[in-house]
Amino acid sequence: MKKRLIQIFGFLITSLGWLFILCTMAMDYWRISQIGGQGGSFIIKVAWYWSNLWKDCYTDSTAVTNCRDYGVLWSVLYVQAVRGLLMCGLTIGFFAVVCCFVGMECTYIGGAEPTKDKLVFSGAVFHFVGGEY
Repeated sequence: MKKRLIQIFGFLITSLGWLFILCTMAMDYWRISQIGGQGGSFIIKVAWYWSNLWKDCYTDSTAVTNCRDYGVLWSVLYVQAVRGLLMCGLTIGFFAVVCCFVGMECTYIGGAEPTKDKLVFSGAVFHFVGGEY
């Protein structure tokens, strides 16, 4: 019973971590900076510059947003590297979730007990490797 609870708790924690990283990749506001808003003027112009892994955007005080999507930008190589590492980590994490789910003691798929233990161990290794990305 204790082994099952530990496996279920570990599965839930790692699956939630994988889901949070997936949500983080989809977030728009990775970097935000405010431009303008200087005092002493009758017209207050404020603009926000924000970006993420997929695009750069500029929003002015009239709520008009202009965005520029990142294509293949070799001049911004670190963005491509971060994209690639996050996608590799998510893919490895997905396989880890599947291995851990099949290898848990409380599921009826996955075969005998030694096979399930190997699946859980491989899922744990995949989680650690995916987390390093």
